[in-house]
Amino acid sequence: MAITIDPRTSVFGDRMVVTGTYEAADASIDLSSFLSEIDMAVLTPIAAAPIQVEVGSAADQNDAEATLFREFATVAAGSTTITVNAPGGAHVGAAVAAAGGSFIAIGRRA
Repeated sequence: MAITIDPRTSVFGDRMVVTGTYEAADASIDLSSFLSEIDMAVLTPIAAAPIQVEVGSAADQNDAEATLFREFATVAAGSTTITVNAPGGAHVGAAVAAAGGSFIAIGRRA
């Protein structure tokens, strides 16, 4: 596990913005050293496959397949840990947890 936290955090009021990167083997990102709880988190995986979306009444090989939009990450209420999800599904290629990428989190300062 190699979570890298960017050295310069941003603070506004009692909130802090924490950014960094995670690697393929990381299933969670613990930010308890910085935040007492996370309000919002966004992951940007480096190798997530594009999602195909139907446009209007276009007919192609995907007409019978449902498109699933899933979260790359989840945060339990009151938590200081980001869980990296591995979505899967018909229109998603490499699992997000197997890709690595960058993240941003905003929460109450610890």
